[in-house]
Amino acid sequence: MDQFFQLKENHTTRGREVIAGLTTFFAMSYILFVAPQTLALTGMPSQAVFLATIIASATGTLIMGLFANVPYALGPGLGLNAFFTFTVVGAMGFTWQEALALVFVCGCINILITVTKIRKLIIMAIPEVMQHAISGGIGVFIAYIGLKNAGFLQFSANKSGLLSVNGGSAAAKVHGAVNSIVAGGGITPALVDFTRPGAIVALLGLLLMVVLVVRKVPGAVLIGIVATTIIGIPFGVTDLHMSAANSFGHAIGQLGTTFGAAFSAQGFGSLFTTPHRVVMSIMAIFAFSFADIFDTLGTFIGTGRRTGIFTEFDMNAMENGHGFSSKMDKALFGDAIATGVGSIFGTSNITVFVESATGIGAGGRTGLTAVVVAACFLVSSLLSPIIAIVPNEAVAPALILVGVMMMSSFREINWNDMSEAIPAFMASVVMGLIYNISYGIAAGFIFYCLVKTATGKAKEVHPVLWVVSALFILDFAVMAIV
Repeated sequence: MDQFFQLKENHTTRGREVIAGLTTFFAMSYILFVAPQTLALTGMPSQAVFLATIIASATGTLIMGLFANVPYALGPGLGLNAFFTFTVVGAMGFTWQEALALVFVCGCINILITVTKIRKLIIMAIPEVMQHAISGGIGVFIAYIGLKNAGFLQFSANKSGLLSVNGGSAAAKVHGAVNSIVAGGGITPALVDFTRPGAIVALLGLLLMVVLVVRKVPGAVLIGIVATTIIGIPFGVTDLHMSAANSFGHAIGQLGTTFGAAFSAQGFGSLFTTPHRVVMSIMAIFAFSFADIFDTLGTFIGTGRRTGIFTEFDMNAMENGHGFSSKMDKALFGDAIATGVGSIFGTSNITVFVESATGIGAGGRTGLTAVVVAACFLVSSLLSPIIAIVPNEAVAPALILVGVMMMSSFREINWNDMSEAIPAFMASVVMGLIYNISYGIAAGFIFYCLVKTATGKAKEVHPVLWVVSALFILDFAVMAIV
């Protein structure tokens, strides 16, 4: 095992990798419950989605571990999950079977651009300042997720700032429960008063985890998650009731409904029936693929370069080698394969989870971390009621601290040079504030091209970066049309 995963060469140990794998899994395990809940709104059977999520996530993560030997875990992207449900099915009018077919096409495109080195060309075209900005931006993004999940923040909006309630006009009278509110720039964040049990538990967990981390206690993050889960019991935050809602037997029974549905008469069979649907399908596939590609690239660049997971040797091998000669080649291929598998079994786009950074922060450096995560996914099909006990408030402190660790990349940016500072800010701080990795990268790329053009240095911009920036602008236009 040590030789297969090259533990010594990567300055790690079996114990550290196992702890890192467990840390990553608990940080991202929420997707096992969020993905089924979200996709069920399209009419998909939730238990089938639950099992499909496990199968696709475990498959992609095993490829990451055994083939690429990198500590990354995969799962249905939360933003892509919402895009599948609320935009492709809800706004564009596709059935969930047709949406799965679109995801399958997206997976095939991702495989194609990986095999043909298009993805690698994009990576090599990203200037160093943007790589550091993306890395720090991932830190801001993760820390912000942690602050929200901890319950430290509350948001208020005045009436004039409300855009819609329950998907309708904000001015219309609401009948029944309020399920969703969309607010504009009038929304204001603030710190809670810490009378809420969840916020108190998360604060105690954060204080404990800070002490463990600064004292360099082995397994500090995982110990903190477990300890905070225990602390949450007397506060009523940790619910010890084990629901049988996500049962393995029930999931197996429902899986037949979604497995292969993308290739049925309700899937591909009705997808391209009219010219209008062809155009709509292309728009959806483009949006799916673009978000999927840059979520993954952002996470790889943000975590892999800074920690040494992707070394200079790997980057040179990717640039000059053939086939799958580097870990990055193999990791990109694993990510692309996972999306295809997910669409076949019945879930949305599978992508590299940014929460992988929690395991990396805990010391994970090799594929053994990913294998542990995959094993946890498989076990969770039987033990999901137990896993569901870990509350968001127990994981939130880990996300905050990992975000702090990753923001060290900001020191490599010359903030006194506005030609670097502006695009770096757009790709980093904006990434966290708009809660989207891909759009943060888009903002950084577009402003980088603008700044270079304004300073008469347009020739310094790699042609691929010009193309990608133009495609991002097109993507925004497509979203506006939809």
